[in-house]
Amino acid sequence: MTGDGPRVPPGTWRQTGPFVAAFAYAAGRVTGTESPAVFRTLGRHRRLFWGWLHFAGRLMPGGRLSRRESELVILRVATTRGSDYELTQHRRLGRRAGLTADEIARVEAGGLDGWAEPERTLLAAADELLATDDLSDDTWAALRASYDERATIEIVMLVGHYRMLATALHTLRVAPDRPRS
Repeated sequence: MTGDGPRVPPGTWRQTGPFVAAFAYAAGRVTGTESPAVFRTLGRHRRLFWGWLHFAGRLMPGGRLSRRESELVILRVATTRGSDYELTQHRRLGRRAGLTADEIARVEAGGLDGWAEPERTLLAAADELLATDDLSDDTWAALRASYDERATIEIVMLVGHYRMLATALHTLRVAPDRPRS
């Protein structure tokens, strides 16, 4: 991360309002961190925040993919985009979703060695989307062999969403959350 601090600091209760502040506090209790800066920062734009949160929640945790599959994709995007915030947050969430420390390290190392189907195809699709903003017909066919139409739409949207979020967090200079003491 560059710069001396956040460009938009995490908001206070007054700056985000009681509902965003309460949501961030509760989220921190669940994740074992201070109130997540992602919510307190984006929550400074309350109207945008609630629309974004509804959309994001439809992808994870409320999506068609398993939590494990979602976390694989999110970790791959965070690694590729160099998002310290998302890596810090989703390493923890990935462990809760059943990923081992070794699997998380392999996601972060890149490549596809050691992954069984359909996770290998899922990671390959994430890599291809991040590199080209598209999927080849072969990759699409491989995804469709393991996932239904709605899930494939969700995979594309999940990669795009976390790419966007990584860009916002980096540009706003949002620092990773500290563990709750």
